[in-house]
Amino acid sequence: MTPEERPAIALHATLSRADRVYYTLRDEIFDMHLLPGDRLTEGAIAERFAVSRTPAREALQRLQSDGLMQGYVRGGWEVVPIDNKRFDDLYEMRQMIETFAVRKLCDAQTPQAKLHLLLDALDRIWKIGRARRITDGRKLVELDEALHHSLVAAAGNDELTSAMQRVTDRIRVVRRLDLVQGDCIAETYDEHAAILDAIRRGDGALGVELVSRHIRGSQASVSGLTMQRLLAARTGTGREAVEHAPARPRRTI
Repeated sequence: MTPEERPAIALHATLSRADRVYYTLRDEIFDMHLLPGDRLTEGAIAERFAVSRTPAREALQRLQSDGLMQGYVRGGWEVVPIDNKRFDDLYEMRQMIETFAVRKLCDAQTPQAKLHLLLDALDRIWKIGRARRITDGRKLVELDEALHHSLVAAAGNDELTSAMQRVTDRIRVVRRLDLVQGDCIAETYDEHAAILDAIRRGDGALGVELVSRHIRGSQASVSGLTMQRLLAARTGTGREAVEHAPARPRRTI
């Protein structure tokens, strides 16, 4: 989801109390200020946002529906821990959705004029010289998500588009770490450009192969995530400190 698609969180007057808590906590999870395994309580959240427990609980329940939080007894909550099986399942679902979309976009029945307008817009972002490429991993994640989401949306299946958004929301934390601390920025640009070229030529077989390889590469990159790497990403200690990061005690918020 791009910044333009998110609610204007700064305009607190337009949001309910539960909305304000929900969007703030969600962005803190996405930005790795709250990490997998961090614990929260309804009382602490209510106190922090100067609201009663009811909107705090509503916000946390929405985050649980998003797959970002899990609740315990007596008002206890936890940011969903890293679960490799869960992420493998999500990446498998992502691959199924995106390969279907690419096949459909390469089908002769797809309206070509509208598709080529989209491809032209994406080319202006991804098919650029190295000197103009974005190196800020967090900004690149937003552009990366926008490309994949727009291609799925262009296939015209609203249910798959909604499913893609849910998958994207659930893997955003590890995708951000992949681009923030990984070595894959250059590869991301090159692979996106190749995918766009294949779709423009209507080469469905090549497009499916490229997008599958692209997703598998991302999955492999995030499969070895550790809490130390997550901590290094949040504190900005840099990739060189990752291997030496001390064990992080679980904290309660």
